[in-house]
Amino acid sequence: MHRGGGGASATASFYKKVMKTYTISKLARAFELSRSTLLYYDRIELLPASGRTASGYRTYTATDYRRLERICTFRQAGLALEDIRILLSSRGSSCAQVIEKRFREAGQQILDLRNKQRLLSGMLKKLASDDSTPTVDKKMWIEMLQAAGVADRSMSCWHREFERRAPDAHHEFLASLGISEEEIRQIRGWSRKGKAARDQD
Repeated sequence: MHRGGGGASATASFYKKVMKTYTISKLARAFELSRSTLLYYDRIELLPASGRTASGYRTYTATDYRRLERICTFRQAGLALEDIRILLSSRGSSCAQVIEKRFREAGQQILDLRNKQRLLSGMLKKLASDDSTPTVDKKMWIEMLQAAGVADRSMSCWHREFERRAPDAHHEFLASLGISEEEIRQIRGWSRKGKAARDQD
């Protein structure tokens, strides 16, 4: 009798887990998404809510939860929402084609970043070795980076890496651009904070 009661309890627990529902806010928090993102996914029918409460609020099931897990994984891989829709609704060759396309795109992006890195490395070597090089100030340096296709976020990463690898040289380089000591302290400060945050991840 005791064993049978345990089986019934396990079955009840299983069904309770399967039947668990989420509000849109709870589901958003579970995946660290904004509520507006889930509303958008609902609107484009990528993740429609499975039901509504008596008050009209959206509810999501465990199946919806697992679907959102897959969506987030695909998004982390850089897939577009339309590609994700295909992956969620198709099987076989269609899925393989979508993933292969993204794989090629990622390879090209890596190649582009490496080319930018080599360009920046050449700039630094030129600045360090050529005394006849015209004076480069902060404005010119930023324009050079932008011309190389380096975005603001990439510039921030560059400063963090410079501060991590060679803090004294980072200070000297910033000073060579005519940046004030106060601004240098600010730049190096957020560079170190960014490094510390990354080390904690």
